[in-house]
Amino acid sequence: MRYGALTTLLAISGLVILALVREETGTEGFLVGLGLATLPVPLLIAAFRWLDRVEPGPWRNLLFCFAWGACAAALIAIVANSFATRWIATATADPSSADTLGATVIAPVVEEIAKAAAVLLVFLFRRRDFTGILDGVVVAGVTATGFAFTENILYLGTAFGTDQLTGGTGIASVTAATFFVRIIMSPFAHPLFTVLTGIGFGISALAADRQHVRRVAFPLSGLLLAMGMHAMWNGSSAFGEYGFFAVYAAFMVPIFGLLTWLVIWTRQRELRTVRAELPAYAVAGWLSPVEPYALGSMRARRIARQYARRHAGRAAAREVARYEAYATSLAFLRHRGRRGRAGADFVVRERELLDELWRRRETARPALDYAARVTAPPVPVVAPPWPVYGAYGYGYPATPTPYPAYPAYNPYRS
Repeated sequence: MRYGALTTLLAISGLVILALVREETGTEGFLVGLGLATLPVPLLIAAFRWLDRVEPGPWRNLLFCFAWGACAAALIAIVANSFATRWIATATADPSSADTLGATVIAPVVEEIAKAAAVLLVFLFRRRDFTGILDGVVVAGVTATGFAFTENILYLGTAFGTDQLTGGTGIASVTAATFFVRIIMSPFAHPLFTVLTGIGFGISALAADRQHVRRVAFPLSGLLLAMGMHAMWNGSSAFGEYGFFAVYAAFMVPIFGLLTWLVIWTRQRELRTVRAELPAYAVAGWLSPVEPYALGSMRARRIARQYARRHAGRAAAREVARYEAYATSLAFLRHRGRRGRAGADFVVRERELLDELWRRRETARPALDYAARVTAPPVPVVAPPWPVYGAYGYGYPATPTPYPAYPAYNPYRS
């Protein structure tokens, strides 16, 4: 993905959306809205980053997604929603009906498509960083967090302007009510909708290249589900005085809980994949015998980073973190290869990852060995029931040997 051209596009859209929101809310309302809307952003970003700890993606992807949601998607939504609502009001001569129809039908479709565009761009142009369901959840969630940030500025700034005109203050003010609903009760609303789209793309990423129907059907299904939930949320006021709370309790909270369980279960499944695939590289001499266990445990990973920081400083801890990320990517790559889902660049990518691991081995191995000793007794490495190399017909020798540019690693050598 060429971030240079996209950065220019996002900068222009950011300036335009800034001018539109400021014109709608006024300078004072904009500043109040900006301050209040910023509050949930660090918490949401930290939550999605925490979910992505097994194989953390690069920050540049997350920054792009947040900027797309806050600038490009928000601009598309404001312009398209305003145009559609005015057109419906003119065509039906019923402004109140136009507002309801715009909120429950037009807005969910426009906004979810605009947010899904960022997920699609990362999926297409950063495929190495988009390998499964958790990647889809994180990319979609961060995009939606950016979108909600801009939307909250608009709503909170408008509410503050209303209070300025009516004299509303304190807990009874429109600003306080808007803050409670959007920041306290439902900061996860937009991320929850768009995460459904991200899960669809994540399932598509797990499919083989030849499974064309699955690769298209799941993202579209996720997008349709996101639109449907968004429409239900926006239309909750039509269900009576307590419609919002009914939808919140009956749908939003249970679905939030279900998706939370899904992503945590997926993360544990990824850790099991790491423990299952890396022993092949330990047998071949690439990893020490205890590394597959340590790399498959979040607690052991954390202890390894702490050990490196305590004994060699922050730079060493960062190297250990990179080692853990590269080893995880290697495990996922091998898993896809064994299941016949490896791409044409399998050999090149595997060699790149092995090279990155080997260059960091002197820093990472003592830390990981220590973490394995602390968290569990050493686990003997047994050769897996499948060949280490040459299993996929990519030209590797059938005999397990380390990367030819380096000598074999002897785990018992001092």
